Amino acid sequence: MYYNHIMLMKAPASLSVFVCLYVICILSEVLVLNVAQTQAQATTAPNEGKFTHCKLRCDPRRAMEFKFPHQSYTFPSVLKACAKMGRLLEGKQVHGLIVKFGFVYDEFIVSNLVRMFVMCGEIDDAHILFYKNIAEFGNGTSRDLFDKMPQRSVVSWNAMISGYAQNGKFKEAIEMFHEMQMGNVHPNYVTLVSVLPPISRLGALELGKWVHLNVGLNLLSGPLSPSVSNLTAIKYLNFGFNTLSGQLPKELGTLPELIALGIGTNNFSGPVPPELGNLSKLEQLYMGTNSFSGPLPSELGNLTKLKTLYMDSSGVSGEIPSTFANLRNLESVWAFDIELTGRIPDFIGNWSNLKTLMFQGNSFEGSIPSSFSSLTNLTELRISDLSNGSSSSLAFIRNMKSLSTLELRNNKISDSIPSYIGDYQSLVHLDLSFNNLSGQIPSLLFNLSSLTQLFLGNNKLNGILPAEKSQFLVNIDVSYNNLSGSLPSWIGDKSLQLNLVANNFTLESSNSSALSHGMNCLQRNFPCYRGSPIYSSFAVNCGGREIKSYNDIAYERDNETLGPAKYYVTDENSWGVSNVGVFHRSKSPMYNSSSTSRITNTQDIELFQTARISASSLRYYGLGLENGNYTVTLKFAEIADFDTTGWKSYGRRVFDIYVQGNRVEKDFDIKRVANGVLRTAVQRQYTAQVSENYLDIHLFWAGKGTCCIPNDGTYGPSISAISATPDFEPTVRPPSLKTQKNKTGVIVGMVVGVGVVFLSVLAVFFIVRRRKRPQSDDDDGNLKDLST
Repeated sequence: MYYNHIMLMKAPASLSVFVCLYVICILSEVLVLNVAQTQAQATTAPNEGKFTHCKLRCDPRRAMEFKFPHQSYTFPSVLKACAKMGRLLEGKQVHGLIVKFGFVYDEFIVSNLVRMFVMCGEIDDAHILFYKNIAEFGNGTSRDLFDKMPQRSVVSWNAMISGYAQNGKFKEAIEMFHEMQMGNVHPNYVTLVSVLPPISRLGALELGKWVHLNVGLNLLSGPLSPSVSNLTAIKYLNFGFNTLSGQLPKELGTLPELIALGIGTNNFSGPVPPELGNLSKLEQLYMGTNSFSGPLPSELGNLTKLKTLYMDSSGVSGEIPSTFANLRNLESVWAFDIELTGRIPDFIGNWSNLKTLMFQGNSFEGSIPSSFSSLTNLTELRISDLSNGSSSSLAFIRNMKSLSTLELRNNKISDSIPSYIGDYQSLVHLDLSFNNLSGQIPSLLFNLSSLTQLFLGNNKLNGILPAEKSQFLVNIDVSYNNLSGSLPSWIGDKSLQLNLVANNFTLESSNSSALSHGMNCLQRNFPCYRGSPIYSSFAVNCGGREIKSYNDIAYERDNETLGPAKYYVTDENSWGVSNVGVFHRSKSPMYNSSSTSRITNTQDIELFQTARISASSLRYYGLGLENGNYTVTLKFAEIADFDTTGWKSYGRRVFDIYVQGNRVEKDFDIKRVANGVLRTAVQRQYTAQVSENYLDIHLFWAGKGTCCIPNDGTYGPSISAISATPDFEPTVRPPSLKTQKNKTGVIVGMVVGVGVVFLSVLAVFFIVRRRKRPQSDDDDGNLKDLST
């Protein structure tokens, strides 16, 4: 019988309500079916004949004792049949059974009950009819049922919204949609389809500014319908964080009242519609993280009221149109990780209201325009990785005294740090790393009242470190410069992270004792074991514990805590690691990651379940290596939560790889190399020549990839394991083996020595005994003689 019940649930909707109700009668075992069959063909399609009218009676005593089997499937199936066939009376009888058997708190059942009443037209006007016909089972309308539901899923909300819309109650449908949003229930595509007609039919909305369509962060997929053109009065429209695809409909450009448009974090492709330039009232445009192609439409320059423009990781390319000179009301621009070419336009200096500007990971040529000196309202300026640019200076920042974040990283800036840097009392984050800065570090820079993060690494700075430092300055990177002299007393600050790698400091002073172990080995030219190597290989489990691989390689642990400006060297001085950078907008930055998920494509699963990550620059050093050619093996697995199907799948981690100063990988993307499969082991091998007894492996973020998927700060280099093995027969032996063999020699020597001594004593004993034995014999003979 239960098998037949399942088959009926899977049967076409054309099956008679009679059949479905009959199933209930059989399953309950407490109902008496009183059937008045008016036509023999009980399973005829609704439009082909009349149907059986069922009247159900219940034995209360047996009903109280009986528990309905499979009620979560049976009742919804019957209710769906009633809804599709418009059988309101039978639906009300089923409602009575639901009340009698106490299933009014089952969300799935009640959702289908609400849907049945809606599809049968029972919204509010049918309340009296509903009460008269089923008074014995309780009363109320579909809205009453909805309001009394202990939990309301998106299915229930959709049923009510579509019901109001189908019955011409457009205002009520929109109000219900607004109530849904206020209740933090995320609408889906069905909601969107249901609410679009009411919004379009109302035309000039009089419901207030709160009427906006926000279907962001859902499971919407497929193309966006051109029917959005019906939203002629909508002001705020957000489709962000979904998986919408295809070309963006040009009909979006016909929404004259639109103030904010969010289409970011989707998979829209093709060109950006130039019709968007018709949105004359638009103030906010979020189009980042998509798969658009081609240039920015010049028509976007017509958006003269635009204040916010996010086009990061959007896929657009080419030069910034000259018409963008009209966008003088812009306050925030995110334009990183897109192939913008040509020169950075001078007219940006006329965007006088600009507060945030981010150009990173682009392909600009030339230098930073001097016209930027007019952008005095800037609080956040990030321009980096002008790899095709020419030399710039810092003169343009002279009047930007409101800056809290200034990042001019990797821009070929040739200048000295200006003395007026002391005027930037609002500055919190300063990154001038990877440039050609020269001269000394102004003492005022280390005493800015708000500065907490300072990155000056990879420049040509000289002189000494300032003698004093603000207590709030806790992250300092001055690695890879020409700094020298003794270290100041403030390096003993326990809250300080300080990276001094590759300089010329004098480390014999008493203050240097506050440094972590191994800084002497990481000074410029890496002096430890230089000319007298003792190693010929090393292997590191990045971010994890010590482990031996299936092919018997011992990977040393690398689970020390690193941060924005930190280094670590093993006790044996065999290898070290240096990290630099702070994650943009991350509230809880992590510099290693781990996963318990199974890693595919490897026998060393645990080796790939941890990783070191960095916001800017991550270097590993092999120290004291015998000179010669080495095979360097780098192992990777993307273990970040880049979901394979939802919007999180649009996240991309992209970085460059250098070995011995030579770039061996540009725009390396772990997930792409793994053919889009997460948690899959991949590796790269390179040949490196060691000529000065050290090996340098550098992972560098050049502004590419997404920044904020799935969370803010998900970007930058990531590596699971490193190994370097010689391509020659080593002539040196690791100290561990020497120590082991020395210990073995000592033990063997001791055993042999003891054995020799023992044998010598034993030999003497036997010799003495042998010499004494004849004398004893003579004595015995003498005794014998005396006795005789």
